[in-house]
Amino acid sequence: MNTTDPIADLLARIRNAALARHDVTRVPASKVKKAIAEIMKHEGFIADVREEEWGANKHRSLAITLKYTHRRAAFMGMRRVSRPGRRVYVGHDEIPRVLSGLGVSILSTSQGVLSDREARKRRIGGELLCEVW
Repeated sequence: MNTTDPIADLLARIRNAALARHDVTRVPASKVKKAIAEIMKHEGFIADVREEEWGANKHRSLAITLKYTHRRAAFMGMRRVSRPGRRVYVGHDEIPRVLSGLGVSILSTSQGVLSDREARKRRIGGELLCEVW
């Protein structure tokens, strides 16, 4: 399946898997998706992410292990900010704080995909990909 917005597809698959109480969800792999999932893992919103070959045609996919606390997903919500039809760029001093720092903004910068805290620390802005809280 070829989607016009693979990052929105990633977020929707994670959200839907959590609502259905799945332990693992698989999404087609890409470097950006893996970087976003790694940040979500580091911030404690998902339990694990690993790349694997899956299916008869050996497609590369990301196996994302979801994290639950007291029968609820570790995240409350996630939102795609910059879309293919409307890109959103921010400077390092304009990076929004999600839920006063309880959530995380994920940015695509010249130094790779970074969390909002790391981008502020390095004093670089970029494209605001999504927010997770």
